[in-house]
Amino acid sequence: MSQLIAHTSDASFETDVLQSDEPVLVDFWAEWCGPCKMIAPMLDELATNYQGRMKVVKVNIDHNQKTPRSYNVRGIPTLMIFKNGKVEATQIGAVTKSVLTQLIDRTI
Repeated sequence: MSQLIAHTSDASFETDVLQSDEPVLVDFWAEWCGPCKMIAPMLDELATNYQGRMKVVKVNIDHNQKTPRSYNVRGIPTLMIFKNGKVEATQIGAVTKSVLTQLIDRTI
């Protein structure tokens, strides 16, 4: 995994994501999730491509259950783009890089 991708927890979500000065792509995932593992290399690439314009942060839903519940995460992977502390876009399920790139470009 890229060193540009941070992991956050229920305890630090507000600081890491909601109070971020730049947009944040949050990946709600779990170790046992096949599609989550499938999109991980794409997220590494996006973290590099959008460095300085957007952060990529992962939330393991097995270890952090409060935050996913707060944002009604029902399936994984769920990707949310937060901007100024608010959810600006949501993508549920694995998608292609081009679909996710379009979503990011429209949002940030």
